Amino acid sequence: MQVPVISGVYSSAGAPDVRISYPKNLVPTPVPSGISEGYLRPGDGIVQVGTVGAVTGVTRGGINWMGILYRVIGSRLYSLSADGVYSDLGNVGDGPPVSMAYGPSSPAYPMGILAIASGGGLFLFDGASVVQVTDPDLGFVADVIWVDGYFMTTDGEFLVVTELTDPTAVEPLKYGSSEADPDPVIALLKVRNEPVALNRYTIEMFDNVGGAGFPFQRIEGAQIMRGCVGAKACCIYEEAVAFIGSGRNEQPGIYIAGNGSSNKISTVEIDRVLAGFTEQELSLSVLEPRNDNGHSHLYVHLPDRTLVYDMAATQAVKAAVWFTLSTSLTGFGLYRARFFVWCYDRWNVGDPNSARIGYTDQTIGTHWGETVGWEFQTVFAYNASKGAIIHSLELVALSGRVALGDDPTISTSYSVDGVQWSQSKSIRVGSIGERTQRLVWRRNGFMRSFRGQRFQGTSDAHLGIMRLEIEAEGLAV
Repeated sequence: MQVPVISGVYSSAGAPDVRISYPKNLVPTPVPSGISEGYLRPGDGIVQVGTVGAVTGVTRGGINWMGILYRVIGSRLYSLSADGVYSDLGNVGDGPPVSMAYGPSSPAYPMGILAIASGGGLFLFDGASVVQVTDPDLGFVADVIWVDGYFMTTDGEFLVVTELTDPTAVEPLKYGSSEADPDPVIALLKVRNEPVALNRYTIEMFDNVGGAGFPFQRIEGAQIMRGCVGAKACCIYEEAVAFIGSGRNEQPGIYIAGNGSSNKISTVEIDRVLAGFTEQELSLSVLEPRNDNGHSHLYVHLPDRTLVYDMAATQAVKAAVWFTLSTSLTGFGLYRARFFVWCYDRWNVGDPNSARIGYTDQTIGTHWGETVGWEFQTVFAYNASKGAIIHSLELVALSGRVALGDDPTISTSYSVDGVQWSQSKSIRVGSIGERTQRLVWRRNGFMRSFRGQRFQGTSDAHLGIMRLEIEAEGLAV
């Protein structure tokens, strides 16, 4: 019989709950092949570019501006060449992840201007030097966007715009507010050239109406009665606003908002993962989109792993498709790729734990040269309580794509209660070029009622997993 591999289940040890197990470092890909309707491909590897040298700090944000990659690392703004040469452009202050936005060229700024909201200040780079906006009317800067000729910032209470002719100047009579609910402004985004204020419990859209005062007016009817937990716990995803948040007196979840409403995309299992963190911890989460090779991924970077949602795959299989990414050999760990920027014809990433920069590569599975582990589980096999003898298990997979000289193994274990797992049994997956290697485990015991199967390996075993076949013999009642 064929058993699905896209996601699995297990049982909670503390409560009689069935939990969902999403693949770790394996990407569900809904491509019909004749063998299956979809498969699990290895998560992208991460390749370092250049050497860090004297550069210190961690990656705090990045942007593609005029075809050049810019990143804030530590307290400095750098431009990065395709071969990984760091060019220090100036100080932008230290702190949490930054926001970056750019405006077009003007007579005062013939190369355009790049704005960085960092450490509570606003910094401008004109292609030659970095300057900080020191106008006292600017106040604290929590976030920044560019919209209709203005840099718009927020201090958590007001919406502030710079002057049209001078981005270093602020007129205090042109303050605006997001005040449908007395909750603080957490972040700013821009959707279809309309500024969006994400408050803790509400989201409000604005439109440019001009005038002598604050030039934007709230769009009545577009207000959403849920808000965001953190400045980077939101992003633009498929022309809508994705965020971690909630309404008042609600548990945080993951939503996509637009047209005056919000739709929840987090499943029960994802909500349970989020519930394992405090709101303070969730406020430090980072959301970012990545549209790549037919996937429409939403990365939800949490302290101990990254959850990834795929809207394209969800629509294809008509069920929520999630998986996890983790830079760890076993269990979960911080995913060491963040702030994806498409530049130099590749996806460039930064290391949230160091100053290293690199790019993703589908031909390998290692992260920054380190081996990482992958894992997936199946749903429970069940034979109407009659039990069964498990003669063989076979993973139908794309093998033979390993590094020269490697001869890796993978393992499987089983559970008859969803909580405790048997001792693992390992088999070799074949060396380079062994693309017809069969991955078969024989004499796998029996089950009395139901049984779950777990498969584990490392990035050395670079496999595309298409289906699981179980040869079983039912037992008489």
